[in-house]
Amino acid sequence: MTEQPHDPATDPATEHEAEHKQEKNNKWQTFNEHQVEAQDEEPTANIEQPSYETLQTQLTEAEQKAQENWDKFTRSQAEMENLRRRTEKDLSNAHKYGQDKLLSALLPVIDSLERAIETSQNEAVQQAMVEGLELTLKLFLDTLDKHGVKQLNPQGEVFDPNFHQAISMQETQEVDAGCVLNVIQKGYKLHERVLRPALVVVAKA
Repeated sequence: MTEQPHDPATDPATEHEAEHKQEKNNKWQTFNEHQVEAQDEEPTANIEQPSYETLQTQLTEAEQKAQENWDKFTRSQAEMENLRRRTEKDLSNAHKYGQDKLLSALLPVIDSLERAIETSQNEAVQQAMVEGLELTLKLFLDTLDKHGVKQLNPQGEVFDPNFHQAISMQETQEVDAGCVLNVIQKGYKLHERVLRPALVVVAKA
């Protein structure tokens, strides 16, 4: 019987060894791939996390910023409220004092009526005429009063520069020093605003 030559390629042992070697190569390649992936992921995994102190500082800064914004908001609200009040006051004043020029122009009419009454009394004109003038004057003053105009007749009152204008001072015992001795021309005010101060003579000691 003739012995066949040995073929290593068909030897089961050799084939098993080749498979084992291939398997080792595959494992090595897989290991290398894993190493490369781990190296790629390492920078992300090594990101430094902020410390407690850093987070506390950031929180404090955020709270301060929020408080500043709240303060700005409240100041803005207060300014808007003040603006609203000023606007309402301006409108109210415009309503109350919008006719001050017209009313001021009417005051000389009252002065003329008062002088006419005084002249009539001095010249002993009929009492009926005097009474008629007095009624006309009273009607005029009542009409002005309904529109907020008050007459200033400070005879005997303490001199007040806010409502009176002194044209002279005179020594007298009739009234105390600093009081109005005579009213030369009556004054008028619209609500709390002076349309015309009263012209007066002030007593001095």
